[in-house]
Amino acid sequence: MAHSLSAKKRVRQNAKSNTINRARKSQVKTQTKHFEDALEKGDATAVEEQLKLVSKKLDKTAATSTMHKKTAARKKSQMAKQLNALKAKKA
Repeated sequence: MAHSLSAKKRVRQNAKSNTINRARKSQVKTQTKHFEDALEKGDATAVEEQLKLVSKKLDKTAATSTMHKKTAARKKSQMAKQLNALKAKKA
């Protein structure tokens, strides 16, 4: 148990940032699921729209220290690769 005032404040700050970070990660996961659902349906325009939304959410999450920038870039790259594969399959 924290005894000093600064340690108690740090516990409060950690709890607050933990809540915020979990919410941001949850939003990213939800958006990713929407992308995967659109990918499963095979509609390239819907997938492209979802990719834009996921990319925006990943960039905002990576701008804070919730997620590393390279992790966000890797996820965006993997999704873009899936989109390109879908487009190639359709053509």
